[in-house]
Amino acid sequence: MAFQCQRDCYMKEFVTSVVSCCPADLKQEVNGKKETLKGFNVKLQDTILFPEGGGQPDDHGLIGDVPVLRVTRQGAEAIHFVRSSLEEGQEVQLKVDWERRFDHMQQHSGQHLITALADTMFGYKTTSWELGRQRSSIELDTPCVKPAELQALEEAVNEKIRAHVPVTVQLLSIDDPAVEKVRSRGLPDDHAGPIRIIDIEGVDANMCCGTHVSNLSHLQVIKLLGTEKGKKSKTNLIFLTGNRVLKYAEKSYSTERSLVSLLKTGADDHVEAVDKLQKSVKLLQKVRLNVKYFAVFSHVVLQGDNEFMNIIANEIGTEETLVFLTVGEEKGPGLFLLAGPSGVVTEMGPRVLEMLQGKGAGKNGRFQGKANSLARRGDVEAFLQEHCKHHASEEE
Repeated sequence: MAFQCQRDCYMKEFVTSVVSCCPADLKQEVNGKKETLKGFNVKLQDTILFPEGGGQPDDHGLIGDVPVLRVTRQGAEAIHFVRSSLEEGQEVQLKVDWERRFDHMQQHSGQHLITALADTMFGYKTTSWELGRQRSSIELDTPCVKPAELQALEEAVNEKIRAHVPVTVQLLSIDDPAVEKVRSRGLPDDHAGPIRIIDIEGVDANMCCGTHVSNLSHLQVIKLLGTEKGKKSKTNLIFLTGNRVLKYAEKSYSTERSLVSLLKTGADDHVEAVDKLQKSVKLLQKVRLNVKYFAVFSHVVLQGDNEFMNIIANEIGTEETLVFLTVGEEKGPGLFLLAGPSGVVTEMGPRVLEMLQGKGAGKNGRFQGKANSLARRGDVEAFLQEHCKHHASEEE
């Protein structure tokens, strides 16, 4: 049979009745820990909550005011797992988590469109796909997809979206000759009822049980993020559809603004700034291999702030290293940070502050502040180096 969610994918509420309610367990993973929930498996006369299948996760929603935590399919029936018992024969109202459902509709219909055009344009067959929580992927039967092909494919799928192409559902009997003409990766062993065909007008006809948009314009936009090497000479194509593209753009912009504030450079210079930081850390790591006690790591940053200096110190590690960082021009005012073993920093911090004619304070192995002049930066380095040599000779 076809469920109500398959007959009308846009239905958000639905009245039905409880057929059965039996005690059951649900095994799930929460924050990396496996746990078993006690509850009930509920069968309904019909449902608008899609049971997982066809690469699409299940719907979430409510039966009355009882949350549905999982929906699975057993033959022609949908099984709803809930924590509270429901009375058999009881009339109930279903509500679907629409944000989750519509997201799945966008990703699934987007996959059909990408799959169809990747095959038509380049002969790349889809062997599997995954609807992930944040991004989705299509496994293509090809060792690689060229950048120019990826760009052409993205342009083609978005052109179909702008063309407002209708998407319709057909139900055919399993012995209908038309079934042989549609794209399919086979039916599940326990399939029951008519064959469901998703038809993107003039583009694709595919056997599928999932929920889909009724017009490609409802996809809004598709972004092909790139490709990753798959298994056995295959390629995984990573994509986002619809609202996920908007969320991705918003998150990317927020990250960009944070990096601008942190690195004190424009977005176009972020890669270069991080590259310089990584090279500095690698240089220190080489130096530390050749010291018996702890080394002095000194570095000048022309642009940055206290948070940036602390990030550098954290990356370097200060248990066996005395880190001295400054931000600012060579002889002008600026910021400084002295980080290292707590006792050493407490002892040397005030002297460093005095040499830089600054103001600041320290605790927990960090001493930082503002310097009126960085002209004596070299003297501070020499002072720190001498202290470390003296400390090392005492240890020996």
